[in-house]
Amino acid sequence: MSSTTSSRAPRQSGAQPNRAPASQNRLPATRERRPALAALAVILILLGAAGSGLIALRSGEREAFLVVSKEIAPGQKLVKGDFGRAQIAGDTAGLIPASAVDSYVGDYARTRLYKDQLLTKQMLSNTLDVPEKGALVGVSLEGGRVPAEGLEEGDIVRVVRVPVSNTDGTPPEVLVGAAEVTNVQGGSADDEKSSSVNTNEVVNATVLVPTDKSTSVGAAAAAKTLVLIKLAPNTKPDVSRNGGGS
Repeated sequence: MSSTTSSRAPRQSGAQPNRAPASQNRLPATRERRPALAALAVILILLGAAGSGLIALRSGEREAFLVVSKEIAPGQKLVKGDFGRAQIAGDTAGLIPASAVDSYVGDYARTRLYKDQLLTKQMLSNTLDVPEKGALVGVSLEGGRVPAEGLEEGDIVRVVRVPVSNTDGTPPEVLVGAAEVTNVQGGSADDEKSSSVNTNEVVNATVLVPTDKSTSVGAAAAAKTLVLIKLAPNTKPDVSRNGGGS
């Protein structure tokens, strides 16, 4: 009896089955990029949200700006106590920052200002606007024609014309019962808005007088026959900076 030999090689114990090439099991490249694109999209969304939040936060920031702490009449001179501050956010173009308050102390109101009203530069002036029925007259006075302690801006004075000499028999004449001193220069005081006077010194002052008295006051000043007598601080001037009169 003849035996047949198999042409097949015997299967080795533990042999692994044939595997398909690696390229057949690999996912397409587009699938590999999808997680990266999704992560990038999330990052962009988060950055956009953070930027929007920062813009909203900055738009809500408040800054301090100047207001008036009480009602101010036209032509009134502002002192530091007349200013207040308000915290404002949003459009603040033209408003005066509270940090600049010292630059506006001593300015005059161009128009009537109301309590807590925000201020712009156009509302204030560093020079006095001449009120209706009033006139600003400059006078030069030698020592002896003003008080020895001098004058200060805001003083109320009586404007008097005196005789040229004691022998002409002309009595003194009150030209203006109460006039406000709006500016002072000269003398020897340290404060630029005030003066003290020695006999040989000259004080230059500006006084606010009624229009119908301005010519007489100016003529007396030119003739050096003018004397200013300082009155009590609460004396009401004949013409005030807000346009009122006595």
